[in-house]
Amino acid sequence: MSSAVYLSLGLLATFSAIIVGGFALEAALSERRRSVDLLRSQVGEVNKNLRDQELAEPFLERVIVPVVSTLGRAGRRITPLGMRDRIARKLILAGSPPGLDAEKVAAFKIFGAVGGGVFGIVVAAISGFSASFTLEVAAFLAAFGFLLPGAGLGQRAIHRQETIQKALPDSMDLLTISVEAGLGFDAALAHVRRNVPGPLSDEFARMLQEMQLGVSRVDAFRHLSDRTDVDELRAFVLAMIQADVFGVSIAKVLRAQAKELRVKRRQRAEEKAQKLPVKLLFPLLFGILPSMFVVIVGPGVIRMLHSFLGINP
Repeated sequence: MSSAVYLSLGLLATFSAIIVGGFALEAALSERRRSVDLLRSQVGEVNKNLRDQELAEPFLERVIVPVVSTLGRAGRRITPLGMRDRIARKLILAGSPPGLDAEKVAAFKIFGAVGGGVFGIVVAAISGFSASFTLEVAAFLAAFGFLLPGAGLGQRAIHRQETIQKALPDSMDLLTISVEAGLGFDAALAHVRRNVPGPLSDEFARMLQEMQLGVSRVDAFRHLSDRTDVDELRAFVLAMIQADVFGVSIAKVLRAQAKELRVKRRQRAEEKAQKLPVKLLFPLLFGILPSMFVVIVGPGVIRMLHSFLGINP
């Protein structure tokens, strides 16, 4: 009798445990289903919001920019490695314009070549030129469109280098005065950065950021020289590296560099003044002198023709 009671109690406990386990499993699964449903709803809302944001963007950013990026990757595959390196170098010298990289410049080159070729064919066909001349015009415009983005980027880099070259003497004077007044070199660079806007100040700010991130002063100076490629700034960087390595007084080095830069600025001004007569020679010969001869000699010639030959112009 006792064994039957124990058996009944064991069966009851077993069924109770199964029922309790089933309820626990159902509760866990329902909680998981609620979590999954909530996550799906949130992901759906996020995707919907992202889609609405994408549709709210301008047509240029939604369509043109991805197409340009795709063409840039294709242009990267067909562009020689040396040309890509030159484009990247020009971008660095131009100050790394935001939203522009080597792939996009390559895409602009492809756009320019294709667009120039098609435009040349259309114009030549409308004008009724021969097939050979049409091909020549299309080839010329395609080459022009291919070279135009690189030429514009190179001109921007040259303009930035000239701006840095012009701003360097004044910035060096302010840096020298700041160091001699008792500021540290890094604090003096920050002072120049705040008071002299321009590409040179931006490069000084980037150099300071590199030093704050742990780059040594010598390496930061070398990076500055590589990013600008200006002869005067390269000489300044070399002098500062030597002063930092050999322990020379920075104030004396800055004073000497400031004096040398002022001399070089005066020499550049004198050089431009010496080139001015040569540059004015051709406009003077072909533009100004003929007009002066017409104005001065013209009335006398007209009167002589009227007096001696009876011609009345």
